[in-house]
Amino acid sequence: MTPERLWHLALASEWEEARAGSSYRTSTLGRTLDEVGFVHCAHAGQVEGVADRYYAEVDVPLVLLEIDPSVLQSPVVEEVPDGRGEAFPHVYGPIDVAAVVGVHDVGRTSDGSFVLPSGLTSSGGTGPSS
Repeated sequence: MTPERLWHLALASEWEEARAGSSYRTSTLGRTLDEVGFVHCAHAGQVEGVADRYYAEVDVPLVLLEIDPSVLQSPVVEEVPDGRGEAFPHVYGPIDVAAVVGVHDVGRTSDGSFVLPSGLTSSGGTGPSS
């Protein structure tokens, strides 16, 4: 059975920097893996909420990394953050570039809503993928 994909919102510029090396080391918006201790990820049904909560004010290009956890060299731990009622996947180490099996552009509608790949929004979404 194929493990469920993990998802991580990233600044496009930080992903491009990671591609020049072998791993991605940003934990979350403005924080590194070294600062936090893990890379924040989400399950498919959590991506839209994460985008709305933490990236609403971001006005630079974003990408959504689609990660195959079976390729990761770092462990994935399901944890419930303080104040949340659901578990999120946390990657305790860098994201290997080879584990990123899809990079999807994250667009915006005229009202500022995110355009995510199909299946990652509460409405079913019809976002572009690349």
